[in-house]
Amino acid sequence: MEQNPIRIAQIMGKWIGGGVESVVMNYYRHIDRTKIQFDFICDDDSTNIPYDEIESLGGKVVLIPPYQKVMKYHKELKRVLEEGNYKIVHSHINTLSVFSLKAAKDAGVPIRIAHSHSTTNKKEKKRNFMKQILRPFSKTFATNYMCCSELAGRWLFGDKEYNEGNVYLLNNAIDIDKFKFNEEMRKKARKELNISEDKLVIGHIGRFVETKNHSFLIDIFREIYKRNNDSMLLLLGQGPKLEEIKEKVRKYNLQDNVLFLGQRNDANRLYQVFDTFLLPSLYEGLPVVGVEAQASGLPCLFSKGVTKEAKVLNTTQFVSLDNSAEVWADKTIQFTGFFQRVDATNEITKNNFNINNEAQKIEIQYTNLLKKK
Repeated sequence: MEQNPIRIAQIMGKWIGGGVESVVMNYYRHIDRTKIQFDFICDDDSTNIPYDEIESLGGKVVLIPPYQKVMKYHKELKRVLEEGNYKIVHSHINTLSVFSLKAAKDAGVPIRIAHSHSTTNKKEKKRNFMKQILRPFSKTFATNYMCCSELAGRWLFGDKEYNEGNVYLLNNAIDIDKFKFNEEMRKKARKELNISEDKLVIGHIGRFVETKNHSFLIDIFREIYKRNNDSMLLLLGQGPKLEEIKEKVRKYNLQDNVLFLGQRNDANRLYQVFDTFLLPSLYEGLPVVGVEAQASGLPCLFSKGVTKEAKVLNTTQFVSLDNSAEVWADKTIQFTGFFQRVDATNEITKNNFNINNEAQKIEIQYTNLLKKK
């Protein structure tokens, strides 16, 4: 008799089409869905949820009130988990997992996974205050811990838990075939964007929030443009700080050289257009865009706020945010000048970021957790 797949409730919080959602969807597309199925529980004010794709893969989306409405959130999530008779809940909302996993425990879900996707930075004081308050409680209702990087794991769950092997490291793996360098695709995409072959294109993908440090990125590009006025900055993403950044671009009179492309579903094509990828984030758990950029053979400059595991290729460099925009600009131009893009498939796979391999590992992990229970 054919068995039904194990259904796992993936607690996503507010779906905004960011890196965490990208990672979970990558795994969903590549797991054996006859054995494991995902249901996505999202806040009802989410945007960009790929309903059609999720349903076509056999999953479903359930909308609930956001955690800020604490009582409604708890009541509705508990009801959803009870009615779904879930045996595993996997919460991706970092310190806020205290709320989701409390509801899961009250619903009688035996396996409750807290997943750390992030760290922190002293520059985000207001946000950090809430993070620091909730951090000690994030483990309270969890039975198992996961993280995207060592730094993220240690930050949320503590050195002791990490050192004792109690935190499972799940890499932010990608579909490498989708991202590898393609000269023909590069030419076609540049032509569509009306960008000449010899123009220097700096690329960045990220939500317009404080963490991603767009303001400093514009400072860097201003210095790059002073050194090479045949250059462009392409920005993908959306978010609350978008208008503020657009205003800064106008203030610097760079609007003809900075292209805001919004939320896109063809990022793999746009990596081909770039000559260099910049990620001057205040902090990152492990940026999936950094892995994707390297998979497409791009030279990358990351801030030292980005976890070290994000470095896959030897060509990737880390630069301190204590350095000036001028220093970043000089490094970018030096870095890009004589660079030849190569197929990075082997390096990505060797560093455990190939989704075809990593998806099998998470299947085994879920199955083993159920067997132990």
